[in-house]
Amino acid sequence: MSGFLGNAMIIIPIIAGGLTSLILSKTFKEKEKVDKGFEFIYFKLTYRRKMIRSLTSLPIVIIALLIIYYYSNWSLEFYITFVLLVLLIGLAQFIYNFKKWKEVVEQ
Repeated sequence: MSGFLGNAMIIIPIIAGGLTSLILSKTFKEKEKVDKGFEFIYFKLTYRRKMIRSLTSLPIVIIALLIIYYYSNWSLEFYITFVLLVLLIGLAQFIYNFKKWKEVVEQ
């Protein structure tokens, strides 16, 4: 697909995900966080649990990247850039949650 429809198939999920993230972030701000057991909603977790979820979701992300590589017709250069961006965002999220967890522990 190309043109408007192809762009909309990329942009609409990004906007929807961003809005959902913003709404959930505001909804669960200043509420009690879960540090034990399973919690489906990311925004209900403590920073320690968010950090652990970042690590445990890594295999799922790698499998998703391999599936994208197999089914997409992206150039290798674009795909490598995409993978590096996804991994960089994941690393930044892990480091952020680690630092915030340590700040909370030290208080």
